[in-house]
Amino acid sequence: MTVADRWLLPDGIEEILPGKARSAEKLRRDILDLFDRWGYQLVIPPHLEFMESLTAGVGHDLDLQIFKVTDQLTGRTLGLRADTTPAVARIDAHALNQDGPVRLCYSGSVFHTRPETLGASRSLIQIGAELYGHSGVASDLEVIALMLETLGRVGAESVNLDLGHVQIYRLLADQAGLTDAQEHELFDALQRKAISEIEQLVNQWDIDKDVAAMLNALPQLAGDIDILDRARAALEKAPKGVQVALDELESIARDISARYQGTGFYLDLGELRGYNYHTGVVFAAYLPDQGQAIAKGGRYDGIGEAFGRSRPATGFSTDLKALLELQAGNVSEQTEELTVFAPLGVDAGTVQSLRQQGQRVVCQLPGQKTEAADMGCNRQLVCRGGKWLVEPIG
Repeated sequence: MTVADRWLLPDGIEEILPGKARSAEKLRRDILDLFDRWGYQLVIPPHLEFMESLTAGVGHDLDLQIFKVTDQLTGRTLGLRADTTPAVARIDAHALNQDGPVRLCYSGSVFHTRPETLGASRSLIQIGAELYGHSGVASDLEVIALMLETLGRVGAESVNLDLGHVQIYRLLADQAGLTDAQEHELFDALQRKAISEIEQLVNQWDIDKDVAAMLNALPQLAGDIDILDRARAALEKAPKGVQVALDELESIARDISARYQGTGFYLDLGELRGYNYHTGVVFAAYLPDQGQAIAKGGRYDGIGEAFGRSRPATGFSTDLKALLELQAGNVSEQTEELTVFAPLGVDAGTVQSLRQQGQRVVCQLPGQKTEAADMGCNRQLVCRGGKWLVEPIG
């Protein structure tokens, strides 16, 4: 490796420099304070765990995204977490082991072996909240509302909320008597919205014609809240749980629409994101002119079963870096950060007093040639009549 190569970072691995790092930390604290006001308690899971823990309850969805190393003490395989949810589920099920609803939140780096999309980061700062111990639609509503409040902290406007419910497809696949292989083959086609392929698969299998018609209808049942009326008619012969799922989607859409006016809705009954571990409502928030979700989540009941305690759960997460970029583009959210320059000769008591008041003070060092403005200072201490006063620079 040459000297020039030593400062290079791997593709998708970024560092955050002063100024921006300060803004990121301020935003992180702001969001965690918001979570705290909603009753969510902060946990800090380790970045490195045994692979069995990192993938517990989520099938093999995360396995390919995890960086793996060998533990020199035990010889077992360790992994750098690619998602925080399994670790928080372990904390709820095993470390806390409480009855009733438990609200937890977190903020920390996650690492991906591959970017989720072209040009995406592989070192996200994941921040999110999860609610354990309640299976009703009220907890889904709370988490979605908290997600929208979080986006509001960075000035997000015209949020579009995508809603789906994986239980609809699960129940239809079970009613059709699909094998595991058939279920996953059809799932793949649904994710790609390959309508002709879906029809071909359904028609070649020995499936009741009414169930086949409902499976064929799924990718076309997408649109605003009015799509639910058409869905109820198209899925009339589905198991009762499908109608319950449709009622849950309508309840969420109407409640959120009333509380957060201006929020757009797109309901997609063929949306199966996280199908291997999500069990109910799934949701994602999008912003105009952005192709990728800014935040997403859903219900994943039973995720703690692998840790010896099955618990209903729902939650959401987002990337702090993405929120920071969103905030930076929102001029109305920007405020001037005051930094005071203390030249040589200022007594330590004056500097200490300003810092105790919460002001940021940078002291000049002997022999220093850097100007105050070059250090990011926009205020300076000036001696007037024997007193040190804070004045604007320039």
